[in-house]
Amino acid sequence: MKTIPLLILVITASLTGCANTRAANPADPIEGFNRGVYRFNDTLDKAVAKPVAQGYDKIMPKTGQTLVTNFFSNLDDVIVTANDLLQLKFIQALSDGMRVLVNSTIGVGGLVDVASMNLEKHNEDLGQTLGYWGVKSGPYIMLPLLGPSSFRDSIGLLGDSQISPVSNTYPVRTRNQLYVTRAVNLRTQLLSGESVMEDAIIDRYAFIRDAYLQRRENLVYDGNPPHDPLEDERLDDEPAAPTPPK
Repeated sequence: MKTIPLLILVITASLTGCANTRAANPADPIEGFNRGVYRFNDTLDKAVAKPVAQGYDKIMPKTGQTLVTNFFSNLDDVIVTANDLLQLKFIQALSDGMRVLVNSTIGVGGLVDVASMNLEKHNEDLGQTLGYWGVKSGPYIMLPLLGPSSFRDSIGLLGDSQISPVSNTYPVRTRNQLYVTRAVNLRTQLLSGESVMEDAIIDRYAFIRDAYLQRRENLVYDGNPPHDPLEDERLDDEPAAPTPPK
């Protein structure tokens, strides 16, 4: 559904201050394999995705880019609404369902995000739904082309594709054109922010992994993840700050 650079940069642009260490992460037991896939995806991004996005940015007016973004955001709200229901968030489901209705009609097929004037946009998917019902994340996985994921989120991605309006668009040629358009538009939005990551991050792979895992946990728990007792142990192990002289 999304190419690797798109998902990577969305995550890293929304999170800062993550660890840049190469220390082993127990959530990433196949790190060697994942790093290989990451290098492949990164090479593909530099050779194809980024140049295409730069060309698109030059020829497509900002207003046009906003219309494209709104269109795909409206389609994504169908998946959000379905997962609201699966998580028993009925009031939120009503709100997100109304977003689809309003934007698909008054918003001219979703090109104009009219609903945001009164209805908040949410972020739900099947990976979050599985987490909501207690399914653990499982090992971190770097997917070819699709980017950062986990065992749970990979299953969720497959499940969401079954109800995705884009995935169910026919003929196949039109569906593929929608995939490409969405990917290029999203990659274009991220051009301005990636230079910050390039300059600040020593180990991009570790940064992306840790940012992804942290963000997904926050999403599963709606921004209020459970307390991690291991964090207290790490703080206790740190040397105390020296007492200033009186």
